[in-house]
Amino acid sequence: MDTVTADNPEIPDHPFGDDISGILIDEPTLQRRVRELADEVSDRHRDAPEDLVLVCVLKGAAVFMSDFSRALSVPAQLEFMVVSSYGSGAESSGTVTIVKDLATDIAGRDVVIVEDIIDSGRTLSWLVKDLQGRGPKSLEVVALLRKPDRVVVDVECSALGFEVPDEFIVGYGLDYAERYRTLPWIGALRPEVYS
Repeated sequence: MDTVTADNPEIPDHPFGDDISGILIDEPTLQRRVRELADEVSDRHRDAPEDLVLVCVLKGAAVFMSDFSRALSVPAQLEFMVVSSYGSGAESSGTVTIVKDLATDIAGRDVVIVEDIIDSGRTLSWLVKDLQGRGPKSLEVVALLRKPDRVVVDVECSALGFEVPDEFIVGYGLDYAERYRTLPWIGALRPEVYS
């Protein structure tokens, strides 16, 4: 796992460039680490009798899931969930609801939750318990990012990409008001954009 500090490399020319205070993880570093995470998971499941089931929590993890799944060297099936803990506010309500559930029965299967970022850990902790209750053979979490200063509920990760500072992070699937997801790198959003 890498710890990221705000080095602020030059922000590439992009329509959202003025909204970003600095790049935390550039595209080559991000892609290298995603391949390393995929290698770690592939090594653990090399002899699995069935395809892995990758569970992507939409929408934030979709870009990570895409690159991660293609970098695996073992067969995998893709599944998607939408869970909500925010309601109409900006702060988590603490109550998690499933908006879109899995289409596959995961009982007896090796399951990997592919998560974009661990913030408080509350929603992910709830999801782990929910999926464990469905009887998978194994269940692990692979997270691209974690904000250690924000974690309230510690969730064990079998593989973690980067620890990032407590800033508003966007890019590579992470958004603010549904914008910035398509940035190929991860940056910090200027406070005046979301204040």
